[in-house]
Amino acid sequence: MLLKCIAIDDEPLALKLIAGYVARFPFLQLLNTFEDAISGAEFLKNTPIDLLFIDINMPDITGIDLVRALKVKPMVIFTTAYKNFAFEGFELEAIDYILKPIDFKRFEKAVEKAVDYHQYKTRPAAEQAEESLYVYSEYRMVKVDLNTIEYIESMEDYIKIHVTNAKTVLTLMPLKKVLEKLPADKFQRIHRSYIVPVNKIRSIQNRKVKLTDIELPVSESYLDFVRNWMKSR
Repeated sequence: MLLKCIAIDDEPLALKLIAGYVARFPFLQLLNTFEDAISGAEFLKNTPIDLLFIDINMPDITGIDLVRALKVKPMVIFTTAYKNFAFEGFELEAIDYILKPIDFKRFEKAVEKAVDYHQYKTRPAAEQAEESLYVYSEYRMVKVDLNTIEYIESMEDYIKIHVTNAKTVLTLMPLKKVLEKLPADKFQRIHRSYIVPVNKIRSIQNRKVKLTDIELPVSESYLDFVRNWMKSR
């Protein structure tokens, strides 16, 4: 695997640092670096890449605006000295968002996320749904192992993914969309507000699904699942 990448930053020292970090990874190929966003955008019009390292706050055009304007978007890792651009990075589904000064360990973590996501996206569709779910949470991409999901809860425009022995993952996504990303034989919607992993259902009684540590209601629209589940016992 070889990921082609470029870096765009109006600070020469930042570009030099990123280039040095990239050189430590044999699977990253740095095609070019640019000190202004316009030159970088021109390069991207004609050259496909896999990964873009880009500063947000630049004088001619912001990194946010550049990425938003790209017709074909590579994986993006934003670098910036300012925290207040985080939500825009979230909107553009960035792989990660690194604050300056960039520490190598933090840079390495972001690169690992990009590699994981690239491997996930290049697998056959059937394999993509078997092990992991990728969502955007806290302004960066998060990998959720399917076998750790306890249940998924709708919170209007957001969903909460409750996972075993870890912090709940909050992401901007409708319940219907996340259901489409999950294997149909392993996850079931039981209510307009809940999705549950079928293998973690302990019992169903009085229109309530009992999981390991919680009971959730079953709405009228999903009673067929209850009947089929009861028949399979």
